[in-house]
Amino acid sequence: MQFKAITGAILGASLIFIPVERAQADAGDFIAGAIIGGIVGANAKKQRTKTYRKKTYVKKKTYRPKIPVTQEGRSIQASLNYFGFDAGAVDGQLGKKTRNAISQYQAYLGYPITGQMSAFEQNLLISSYNRAQAGGYAVQQQVASTPDGTRGLLKTYRAEMAGQAPANAPVMANTIAPQPAPAPVPTSTVVAAAAPLAAASGLAAAVAPSTGLPNFMGAGSQASLASHCNTVSLITNTNGGFTTLASMSDPNVAINEQFCLARTYAIAKSEELVSQIQGFTPDQIAQQCEGFGPAMKEHVSSLSLKPRDGVVADVSSFILTTGMSPAQLAGTARICMGVGYRTDNMDVAVGSALLLYAMGEGVYGELMGHHLSQGFGTARRIDMAQSWYQAGLTAVDTGAAAVFVPGQPERTELIRAASQRMAGVPAAATLPQPVPASTGGLPSFTISE
Repeated sequence: MQFKAITGAILGASLIFIPVERAQADAGDFIAGAIIGGIVGANAKKQRTKTYRKKTYVKKKTYRPKIPVTQEGRSIQASLNYFGFDAGAVDGQLGKKTRNAISQYQAYLGYPITGQMSAFEQNLLISSYNRAQAGGYAVQQQVASTPDGTRGLLKTYRAEMAGQAPANAPVMANTIAPQPAPAPVPTSTVVAAAAPLAAASGLAAAVAPSTGLPNFMGAGSQASLASHCNTVSLITNTNGGFTTLASMSDPNVAINEQFCLARTYAIAKSEELVSQIQGFTPDQIAQQCEGFGPAMKEHVSSLSLKPRDGVVADVSSFILTTGMSPAQLAGTARICMGVGYRTDNMDVAVGSALLLYAMGEGVYGELMGHHLSQGFGTARRIDMAQSWYQAGLTAVDTGAAAVFVPGQPERTELIRAASQRMAGVPAAATLPQPVPASTGGLPSFTISE
């Protein structure tokens, strides 16, 4: 009996030590190759379970879905942090800390505290951040003169959008661009906009004074596109949100909303790419981009003079003289387009869009349509805008990825319907297809992946 007990003890001890050695071997295999180690470990565990005939308790791990990372999220977080609402790391994931920061932002401006921003709240936040970044020393002076510091800029910019001066705020020069400011929009106009805008077709005229005659030298409107988009955002918010196909009563309102959304997306994309560039500061990049405005001015001017195909042919010929690779040129154009919009330099912004279009990215035809229909950076030519709109829409119809507001499902049809109504084109009419072109470049920035 004692012999059996001793034998059983020895046998049990041997069974205890064998699995430990096997487990150590599995660990080594896992380090060398995770797949092989995982299979061996699973089989060994299964065999031990059968040998001991004991219940095996497996601790289940719960994997929570990862919050998606988006450039829009990064822009929101960077803007919140700049104005003192702590959103944490700028990682593009709108988690709990970011929602708390959004709630603080909403509370500060007197909006309903939901942790989720409306389209107007988001546009006010990001456009204010972009404006503050472009303002330089003048913005620093403005911050120092307000009791709320950096946050005070939000109330200042919002009041300016409404055509009002904030209380106890000094009168500041336009810090976006050294261009004459547009005529202020009377407060009564904004209040009246609570109802659908029956006379909203004059929206562009309110912020972009007419010159009376088309300017065929290409100077175009000198009004600030940033100020124009601030006014558009305010009216959109007053009307209860963006125009949809079902609610569209004035096509010019819909076009202006989509124009300003595209501008915001272009600025955000530019900032994303700038963050990946090695060896250049944002200010240095902006200076480089400003430098090629004169090189593209002639091509921007020709938008109101030549048919689309003629403009594209000229830009394509120019591209061939640059000697840059397609990747360098495309990356540079995306960067400089956002810089141009942020600094209100239309030659840079529109010129960059023309380069991308001429390189075969037809979706950017939308931007030339917007500029021609509203008269920013070029003479206002609604008749010529339709061809560019159609080119951009055709690119999307044939499978090109949307680069502006990709989450808005009816955006393509909204722009199609609005642009055709503005030009008096029947809905069933079709225009020539966009012409793809060759590649080339201007200032060269290498973007690290």
